Amino acid sequence: MAATKTVAPAEPAKCPTCKGSGEVSRTVHVGRKRRAVGKQTGICLTCLGSGEATE
Repeated sequence: MAATKTVAPAEPAKCPTCKGSGEVSRTVHVGRKRRAVGKQTGICLTCLGSGEATE
């Protein structure tokens, strides 16, 4: 009998927007002059937080 090769399951492609983390950062602006005061992290809307590319 011939030995069969075991094939490892392929990893899903990473989301190009969040690079697989599932989170993206946005700059927070305040005041009339719209000063940048920091960053806020939120869920990636492209992959909905899964980190996997959708097609």
